[in-house]
Amino acid sequence: MVRQLFELCGRDPALRFSPYVWRVRLILEHKGLSFEGVPWRFLDKPSIEPAGSKTVPVLKDGARWVADSFDIACYLDAAYPDRTVFGGEEGRAPARFFNEWLNRTVVLGIFPMIVADIASVLDEENAVYFRQTREKYLGRSLEEAQAGREAAHAQFLKGLAPVRATLERQPYLGGNRPGFADFALMGTLMWPHVVSSFDVLEGAGPVADWRTRMDAEMGGVMNRATRA
Repeated sequence: MVRQLFELCGRDPALRFSPYVWRVRLILEHKGLSFEGVPWRFLDKPSIEPAGSKTVPVLKDGARWVADSFDIACYLDAAYPDRTVFGGEEGRAPARFFNEWLNRTVVLGIFPMIVADIASVLDEENAVYFRQTREKYLGRSLEEAQAGREAAHAQFLKGLAPVRATLERQPYLGGNRPGFADFALMGTLMWPHVVSSFDVLEGAGPVADWRTRMDAEMGGVMNRATRA
Protein backbone atom coordinates (compact mmCIF):
# COMPACT_ATOMS: atom_id res chain seq x y z
CA MET A 1 0.00 0.00 0.00
CA VAL A 2 1.30 3.47 -0.87
CA ARG A 3 2.60 5.51 2.07
CA GLN A 4 0.97 8.97 2.03
CA LEU A 5 2.12 12.25 3.55
CA PHE A 6 -0.49 15.02 3.66
CA GLU A 7 1.33 18.26 2.86
CA LEU A 8 0.19 21.87 3.15
CA CYS A 9 0.21 23.46 -0.30
CA GLY A 10 -0.49 26.80 -1.87
CA ARG A 11 -2.61 27.81 -4.85
CA ASP A 12 -0.11 25.75 -6.84
CA PRO A 13 -0.50 22.20 -5.46
CA ALA A 14 3.20 21.59 -6.11
CA LEU A 15 4.18 24.36 -3.66
CA ARG A 16 4.56 22.56 -0.31
CA PHE A 17 5.47 24.98 2.45
CA SER A 18 4.70 23.72 5.97
CA PRO A 19 7.84 23.71 8.18
CA TYR A 20 6.46 20.73 10.08
CA VAL A 21 5.69 18.75 6.93
CA TRP A 22 9.17 19.44 5.57
CA ARG A 23 10.70 17.92 8.70
CA VAL A 24 8.87 14.67 8.01
CA ARG A 25 9.60 14.79 4.29
CA LEU A 26 13.33 15.09 4.96
CA ILE A 27 13.30 12.21 7.44
CA LEU A 28 11.43 10.01 4.95
CA GLU A 29 13.97 10.85 2.27
CA HIS A 30 16.87 10.27 4.68
CA LYS A 31 15.50 6.81 5.49
CA GLY A 32 14.90 6.01 1.84
CA LEU A 33 11.18 5.46 2.41
CA SER A 34 8.99 6.05 -0.63
CA PHE A 35 5.82 8.09 -0.18
CA GLU A 36 3.14 9.96 -2.05
CA GLY A 37 2.81 13.62 -1.14
CA VAL A 38 -0.89 14.49 -0.91
CA PRO A 39 -1.63 18.22 -1.42
CA TRP A 40 -3.71 19.64 1.45
CA ARG A 41 -4.98 23.14 2.21
CA PHE A 42 -6.10 24.83 5.43
CA LEU A 43 -9.79 24.24 4.70
CA ASP A 44 -9.37 20.55 3.82
CA LYS A 45 -9.67 19.43 7.45
CA PRO A 46 -12.18 16.55 6.85
CA SER A 47 -9.63 14.61 4.79
CA ILE A 48 -7.35 14.09 7.81
CA GLU A 49 -10.04 13.39 10.42
CA PRO A 50 -9.01 9.69 10.67
CA ALA A 51 -5.75 10.91 12.21
CA GLY A 52 -7.62 12.88 14.88
CA SER A 53 -5.94 16.05 13.66
CA LYS A 54 -6.96 19.33 12.07
CA THR A 55 -3.45 20.20 10.89
CA VAL A 56 -0.68 18.58 8.89
CA PRO A 57 1.63 16.77 8.74
CA VAL A 58 -0.35 13.57 8.77
CA LEU A 59 1.22 10.30 7.66
CA LYS A 60 -0.86 7.35 6.48
CA ASP A 61 1.30 4.24 6.49
CA GLY A 62 -0.89 1.33 5.47
CA ALA A 63 -3.75 1.29 7.96
CA ARG A 64 -1.84 3.45 10.44
CA TRP A 65 -2.52 7.20 10.70
CA VAL A 66 0.00 9.36 12.59
CA ALA A 67 -0.18 13.13 13.19
CA ASP A 68 2.31 15.73 14.52
CA SER A 69 5.83 15.98 13.10
CA PHE A 70 7.62 14.80 16.25
CA ASP A 71 5.26 11.88 16.78
CA ILE A 72 5.69 10.90 13.13
CA ALA A 73 9.48 11.01 13.53
CA CYS A 74 9.19 8.74 16.59
CA TYR A 75 6.92 6.36 14.69
CA LEU A 76 9.25 6.20 11.69
CA ASP A 77 12.32 5.55 13.81
CA ALA A 78 10.53 2.73 15.66
CA ALA A 79 8.94 1.18 12.57
CA TYR A 80 11.95 1.69 10.27
CA PRO A 81 15.08 1.77 12.48
CA ASP A 82 17.57 1.87 9.61
CA ARG A 83 19.29 5.26 9.42
CA THR A 84 17.87 6.31 12.79
CA VAL A 85 17.44 10.03 13.39
CA PHE A 86 17.37 9.75 17.20
CA GLY A 87 20.28 7.37 17.66
CA GLY A 88 18.17 5.09 19.81
CA GLU A 89 15.60 5.53 22.58
CA GLU A 90 17.95 7.63 24.72
CA GLY A 91 18.17 10.21 21.97
CA ARG A 92 14.46 11.05 22.01
CA ALA A 93 14.47 13.12 25.21
CA PRO A 94 17.03 15.75 24.06
CA ALA A 95 15.38 15.70 20.62
CA ARG A 96 12.04 16.54 22.22
CA PHE A 97 13.67 19.47 24.00
CA PHE A 98 15.16 20.73 20.74
CA ASN A 99 11.81 20.30 19.00
CA GLU A 100 10.07 22.46 21.61
CA TRP A 101 12.82 25.09 21.48
CA LEU A 102 12.61 25.16 17.69
CA ASN A 103 8.83 25.59 17.67
CA ARG A 104 8.83 28.33 20.31
CA THR A 105 11.79 30.35 19.04
CA VAL A 106 12.79 29.73 15.44
CA VAL A 107 9.30 29.12 14.03
CA LEU A 108 7.80 32.08 15.91
CA GLY A 109 10.77 34.22 14.89
CA ILE A 110 10.41 33.44 11.18
CA PHE A 111 6.61 33.71 11.04
CA PRO A 112 6.16 37.53 11.11
CA MET A 113 9.01 37.98 8.62
CA ILE A 114 7.20 36.00 5.89
CA VAL A 115 3.53 36.08 6.91
CA ALA A 116 2.31 38.31 4.06
CA ASP A 117 4.37 36.26 1.60
CA ILE A 118 2.54 33.13 2.79
CA ALA A 119 -0.84 34.73 2.12
CA SER A 120 0.26 35.64 -1.39
CA VAL A 121 0.79 31.98 -2.40
CA LEU A 122 -2.68 30.81 -1.29
CA ASP A 123 -5.85 30.48 -3.32
CA GLU A 124 -8.53 33.09 -2.59
CA GLU A 125 -10.64 31.06 -0.16
CA ASN A 126 -7.72 29.82 1.90
CA ALA A 127 -6.08 33.26 1.82
CA VAL A 128 -9.18 34.76 3.45
CA TYR A 129 -9.10 32.10 6.18
CA PHE A 130 -5.37 32.57 6.71
CA ARG A 131 -5.65 36.36 6.92
CA GLN A 132 -8.55 36.29 9.37
CA THR A 133 -6.97 33.77 11.73
CA ARG A 134 -3.40 35.07 11.61
CA GLU A 135 -4.30 38.73 11.92
CA LYS A 136 -6.33 37.85 15.00
CA TYR A 137 -3.27 36.05 16.40
CA LEU A 138 -0.85 38.85 15.50
CA GLY A 139 -3.13 41.72 16.52
CA ARG A 140 -2.28 43.61 13.32
CA SER A 141 -2.39 43.19 9.56
CA LEU A 142 -0.10 40.72 7.84
CA GLU A 143 1.54 43.57 5.96
CA GLU A 144 2.19 45.53 9.17
CA ALA A 145 3.76 42.46 10.78
CA GLN A 146 6.02 41.78 7.82
CA ALA A 147 7.01 45.44 7.38
CA GLY A 148 9.18 45.21 10.49
CA ARG A 149 11.15 42.22 9.31
CA GLU A 150 14.54 43.95 9.05
CA ALA A 151 14.50 44.68 12.79
CA ALA A 152 12.99 41.27 13.50
CA HIS A 153 15.73 39.62 11.45
CA ALA A 154 18.49 41.07 13.60
CA GLN A 155 16.79 39.73 16.72
CA PHE A 156 16.19 36.39 15.04
CA LEU A 157 19.90 35.97 14.26
CA LYS A 158 20.75 36.64 17.92
CA GLY A 159 18.37 33.87 18.90
CA LEU A 160 20.32 31.41 16.75
CA ALA A 161 23.41 31.84 18.96
CA PRO A 162 23.19 28.29 20.43
CA VAL A 163 22.97 26.79 16.94
CA ARG A 164 25.79 28.96 15.66
CA ALA A 165 28.05 28.04 18.60
CA THR A 166 27.36 24.34 18.11
CA LEU A 167 28.10 24.44 14.38
CA GLU A 168 31.38 26.22 14.97
CA ARG A 169 32.57 23.03 16.74
CA GLN A 170 31.00 20.26 14.65
CA PRO A 171 29.63 19.85 11.11
CA TYR A 172 26.08 18.92 12.11
CA LEU A 173 23.84 19.44 15.11
CA GLY A 174 23.86 15.64 15.40
CA GLY A 175 27.69 15.57 15.46
CA ASN A 176 29.54 14.07 12.54
CA ARG A 177 26.31 13.13 10.76
CA PRO A 178 22.84 14.67 10.62
CA GLY A 179 20.34 13.72 13.33
CA PHE A 180 16.82 14.73 14.25
CA ALA A 181 17.83 18.32 15.12
CA ASP A 182 19.35 18.81 11.67
CA PHE A 183 16.28 17.55 9.83
CA ALA A 184 13.94 19.54 12.08
CA LEU A 185 15.84 22.80 11.61
CA MET A 186 16.39 22.27 7.88
CA GLY A 187 12.71 21.46 7.44
CA THR A 188 11.79 24.66 9.25
CA LEU A 189 14.10 26.69 7.02
CA MET A 190 12.51 25.21 3.90
CA TRP A 191 9.37 27.18 4.88
CA PRO A 192 10.76 30.66 4.14
CA HIS A 193 12.84 29.28 1.28
CA VAL A 194 9.80 28.18 -0.75
CA VAL A 195 7.39 31.05 -0.01
CA SER A 196 9.63 34.12 0.23
CA SER A 197 12.61 35.82 -1.39
CA PHE A 198 13.73 37.01 2.06
CA ASP A 199 16.79 35.04 3.20
CA VAL A 200 16.35 34.55 6.94
CA LEU A 201 19.92 33.19 7.25
CA GLU A 202 21.71 36.08 5.58
CA GLY A 203 24.52 37.00 7.95
CA ALA A 204 24.09 33.79 9.97
CA GLY A 205 27.65 32.59 9.30
CA PRO A 206 28.12 28.92 10.24
CA VAL A 207 24.36 28.32 10.23
CA ALA A 208 24.16 29.37 6.58
CA ASP A 209 27.18 27.17 5.81
CA TRP A 210 25.46 24.26 7.57
CA ARG A 211 22.34 24.82 5.44
CA THR A 212 24.50 24.42 2.32
CA ARG A 213 25.96 21.17 3.68
CA MET A 214 22.51 19.86 4.56
CA ASP A 215 21.21 20.71 1.10
CA ALA A 216 24.07 18.71 -0.43
CA GLU A 217 23.48 15.85 2.05
CA MET A 218 19.83 15.72 0.94
CA GLY A 219 20.67 15.68 -2.74
CA GLY A 220 19.91 19.34 -3.47
CA VAL A 221 16.48 19.42 -1.87
CA MET A 222 16.38 23.23 -1.92
CA ASN A 223 17.00 23.35 -5.65
CA ARG A 224 14.37 20.65 -6.29
CA ALA A 225 11.65 22.31 -4.24
CA THR A 226 8.90 24.26 -6.03
CA ARG A 227 9.14 27.94 -5.05
CA ALA A 228 6.72 30.82 -5.18
